[in-house]
Amino acid sequence: MPTHELEFATFPGQNFIDLMPYQYGREHCEPGHAFGPARRSHYLFHYVISGSGTLMATNETGMRTEYNLRGGQGFLIFPGQINTYVADLEDPWEYIWLEFDGIRVKEALEQSGLSMSHPIYRTQSTELRLLMEKEMRYLVEHRDASALHLIGHAYLFLDYLVNSIEPPQTQSANKLQDFYIREAISYIKQNYQNDISIEDIARQTGLNRSYFGKVFKGVLGKSPQQYLITYRMSKAAELLKLTTLSIAEVGKAVGYPNQLHFSRAFKNTYGCSPREWRKESAKQDGTPAH
Repeated sequence: MPTHELEFATFPGQNFIDLMPYQYGREHCEPGHAFGPARRSHYLFHYVISGSGTLMATNETGMRTEYNLRGGQGFLIFPGQINTYVADLEDPWEYIWLEFDGIRVKEALEQSGLSMSHPIYRTQSTELRLLMEKEMRYLVEHRDASALHLIGHAYLFLDYLVNSIEPPQTQSANKLQDFYIREAISYIKQNYQNDISIEDIARQTGLNRSYFGKVFKGVLGKSPQQYLITYRMSKAAELLKLTTLSIAEVGKAVGYPNQLHFSRAFKNTYGCSPREWRKESAKQDGTPAH
């Protein structure tokens, strides 16, 4: 195989809301080959086929951490995260990657346990890992296929990725912490449309706010406030897509009585205003925008 081999492609289709691939490729790196420091606008997953290398990435607090990876593992780069990755000098890695984003992506990755504090992919199922790799290779090798055909395989990739992940140790190491997190998430899902605070959520778990925040972030890799906002915005996106409610009504339905505050939170999450998002979604569905 050549010292350095690269093949990649960009997604040929229109913008899809639930899952949107942007580009994908495979690279057999030369010793010491590095990329970064860089900051991505979307999620970027690398699966290491063989060899080894190092990822250097920041977590939610901006602290830089190094991770050593080998074949059979992978790493996820998050939007806005500063990262650099370098091939080993003696056994440089070959990896395959996919850059993607979307509403369902955020929800799926939250459930998987991958986060900026836990970006390393380790598998609990060799069979599912190999199926995930197969779908990634398929995208690269069939880059001339139609957009809908490629989207189908992108969904299969995401399904195999999420279901093959070995949960971070922090999620199973302490059963009491698991109980607190389940209570908090259940409370959020039942009350996100109300004017709830982090104090309210902490009180539901029986913990003070400070300790609750540390436990929550330690397990899920994001603060309770970040989780609440992300959950509210995913529900808002569903209402914008499936109903004719006004922007103000959607905001109130997910706990934002102030339309300006809702629009700002939505744009911070999805990169566009609720109105723009609804128009784009309507174009894809072939239905008129409201």
